Amino acid sequence: TDRMAGLTAAIQRADLVPPPDICPIIQHPAAHPSTPGVHSSSPLHRFTAPSRAHSGLSASRLGYAKEKMSENGPWGKVLTIDTMNPTVKKVEYAVRGPIVQRAVQIEKELREGVKKPFAEVIKANIGDAHAMGQQPITFFRQVLAMCSYPELLNDSSFPEDAKHRARRILQSCGGSSLGAYSASQGIDCVLQDVARYIERRDGGIPCNPENVYLTTGASDGIMTMLKLLVCGEDEGRTGVMISIPQYPLYSAALAELGAVQINYYLNEDKCWSMDLSELKRSLKEARRHCNPRALCIINPGNPTGQVQSRDCIEDVIRFAAKERLLLMADEVYQDNVYAEGCEFHSFKKVLFEMGPEYSDSVELVSFHSTSKCYMGECGFRGGYMEIINMDPEVKAQLNKLVSVRLCPPVPGQALMGLVVNPPQPGEPSYINFIKERSATLSALAEKARLTEEILNTVPGISCNPVQGAMYSFPSISLSKAAIEEAANDQAPDMFYCMRLLEETGICLVPGSGFGQKDGTYHFRMTILPPMDKLKVLLTKVKEFHQRFTNQYS
Repeated sequence: TDRMAGLTAAIQRADLVPPPDICPIIQHPAAHPSTPGVHSSSPLHRFTAPSRAHSGLSASRLGYAKEKMSENGPWGKVLTIDTMNPTVKKVEYAVRGPIVQRAVQIEKELREGVKKPFAEVIKANIGDAHAMGQQPITFFRQVLAMCSYPELLNDSSFPEDAKHRARRILQSCGGSSLGAYSASQGIDCVLQDVARYIERRDGGIPCNPENVYLTTGASDGIMTMLKLLVCGEDEGRTGVMISIPQYPLYSAALAELGAVQINYYLNEDKCWSMDLSELKRSLKEARRHCNPRALCIINPGNPTGQVQSRDCIEDVIRFAAKERLLLMADEVYQDNVYAEGCEFHSFKKVLFEMGPEYSDSVELVSFHSTSKCYMGECGFRGGYMEIINMDPEVKAQLNKLVSVRLCPPVPGQALMGLVVNPPQPGEPSYINFIKERSATLSALAEKARLTEEILNTVPGISCNPVQGAMYSFPSISLSKAAIEEAANDQAPDMFYCMRLLEETGICLVPGSGFGQKDGTYHFRMTILPPMDKLKVLLTKVKEFHQRFTNQYS
């Protein structure tokens, strides 16, 4: 009754008895007959002593934060910093770390009229193309608009090929609506289109749509595969090889899952190429304390902007085959290749062209996304992964795992379908599509060239060619005095980047957030800002580095 509940709450507030989840305080009269000394009609029918199972347990063993009791009442909060999942506390993501948080604060201060030595914050910390001013592809947005609001299919201002794509997508959706769940693996027509795209890209090598899974961006696919992969304890714990410098998604995911991060270092002196001897060294050392099971590659590279050669990819495949490692190929920048003589080679294409010795046995998962390349549609969270040579029993478990999430965002799936099936020659939208696509990629190539050129004029900064992707990862020389100044509370390149932000409004990410060889210092910057802002950014970095060097010389 309400009265009984009120009395119970009052007693608990008075600290007279433990809470009901440790000791049931009030038993309903129907459950227990009258007890001597307590009238059965009393709303406080009977007290019970703590059960034998509970009586010998401390509050901390029962899941209560003993050290928090004085702050939060006698029983404290269930979830505290001490009782939360410890692996979550190990997760770090530098791309949105302290530098970016401070940049947001500075933007707020500028809006409030606080005087700064600059008028705006220029963010070059993350590969978010549209946030930097890149315009969306018209055809993609036309189709998505009609899919979201089908009445637009009757609007004569939309081209017929866009209407055809929209109708086809809607016909594959439940109730002809983007608002309906799709199948867990993805919209059927999009899965078909992804498979045909992969076949065209790889020169006719077959792709089975049943091996394609649509994902919430590439990150979702990567996390899903790591969940399947990670197991074991102590020396049997799963180890995963990742490149250093690395995209922090990988280190964060491995920390969250309790896996062992196995670092292999890219060769900065050879434009951040992979080195077979380094892979062997890394693997040999790792096998002393864990069970290495996978090798991750980002190509083109993030944060380092390199494009791996075909010979390098063949070496990696042979290495994985010999050492029995699953390959995870992060290929989300596959259209972002700028340097003369460089070409994107998909791991799948190279694998199958190496013949059945490898193509029949090496386990490969490759990833793509709508967020990068010329599209830059980060917010739609569209992506896919293709699995090669997966054990059928494991694939059944993968199907179960993806079914738990229901499905990726359906608008993102639709966009992924457009990316892999854009306007074709002879269709009404083709000329404009090619014009927009080419303009975006040409602008990125020019900005990649300019970034390398200007940074390499600065004494103390060395920048490898930005062969692909969307980033530069230059090394910076820091004096002993600067390193000692930073040593009090932060990494030297964090100190450098924070000073850069405070003095110029330029927001970059320190190399320590991506991993780097001991004794070296870097920063990562995107090449995405509009050309006029990029020139301002590079000029400010140049001037700041000269001042900083003079101050700590």
